[in-house]
Amino acid sequence: MRRPARAFRRLYHLHPMRLGPLRMKPAAGQQLGLELTPPRALPVLDTLSRGATFRSLAVRRVLNPPESTGMGFWSLNPYVGCEFGCSYCYARKTHEWTVDRASAGDPSLQFSSGSRTAWQAFEQEILVKHTAPDVLLRTLDPAKLAGAELVIGTATDPYQPAERRFLLTRRLLEALLHHKGLAIGLITKSPLITRDLDVLVQLAARHEVSVNISLISMDAALLRRIEARSPAPHARIRALERLTRAGIRAGLLIAPILPGITDSWASLAALLEAARSARAAYVAGAPLRLGPASRAGFLPVLQQEFPDLVARYQRRYGGQVHAGRDYERALGRRLRTLKEAFGFPPSNAMGRPRPEAALPLAPEPPDAPSAPLPLLPPAVPVE
Repeated sequence: MRRPARAFRRLYHLHPMRLGPLRMKPAAGQQLGLELTPPRALPVLDTLSRGATFRSLAVRRVLNPPESTGMGFWSLNPYVGCEFGCSYCYARKTHEWTVDRASAGDPSLQFSSGSRTAWQAFEQEILVKHTAPDVLLRTLDPAKLAGAELVIGTATDPYQPAERRFLLTRRLLEALLHHKGLAIGLITKSPLITRDLDVLVQLAARHEVSVNISLISMDAALLRRIEARSPAPHARIRALERLTRAGIRAGLLIAPILPGITDSWASLAALLEAARSARAAYVAGAPLRLGPASRAGFLPVLQQEFPDLVARYQRRYGGQVHAGRDYERALGRRLRTLKEAFGFPPSNAMGRPRPEAALPLAPEPPDAPSAPLPLLPPAVPVE
């Protein structure tokens, strides 16, 4: 039997094509008849009675180069979000950005914080980079650091309460033991860092290690109004002393210094006196910077706790990030005078010694201790 003429049809060869995620939306009043898989939420690792939830966040890289941060060092943050709840924190927006990036990479992924706002989620929905130690082991190339310092805890505290449960920071430090000759810095408000003294001592034998204990006031009652759940001042000073007695190079980081609140001679002198008693190697300080995230968190607290300063902050900062060159210079001179009085190096560099990072300060006049900072202009009566 013969085929009818023209009964054969040749199929054209189709080149392979990659299609992105398809989204199907039913027309009004119609049903697709398909069971669509709901978006996946970040896996929950733990939930605590105090309201904090810890969610797993897989990462492919953990090191942030100086080019991406605008800082002169590499940075690493094992957690996104922080329970300490510091009102002036500049890293709150990173929580939203991280979730947005994760969702962009996987459209089926969503972040559900229930009735919590994005602001509350930063303190209560902690993202845990559970693969960070393994990623660091695979990806760290000391040659790429080119002698620059690697600082852990530049955005969120690496020894916040989550660290007790997940040990990420400790495991990152252990991963760094596989290398030698690096400059490593840590920034923390937490005395929990003393748990890892054994690893820090080993690291200090292989690397140049500096620990910065962050503290802006010795007044515990004042701190509670500004930092909702941060460790007590004397607990941090005790941690600083334990570190220095163990041979770790450690110092006090006074940042941010809040104009009109924590920048007085008495307040700063109390901090330097405590640092000297703890045998701190250095003291560094910096004034408050009011970027968008800090402004949104700190100004409402200023309004509630220090209403008499609101108008003066508005005049001093306006829409700017900095308090003004005159204030920063005067504060620098005040810090230098106090450092000299308490026997600390004049450099304002934190961590590893960097003489070039010292502030170019003019000599303080003889009546400096009684000279007020050009802190905030007096309130102008509204006519």
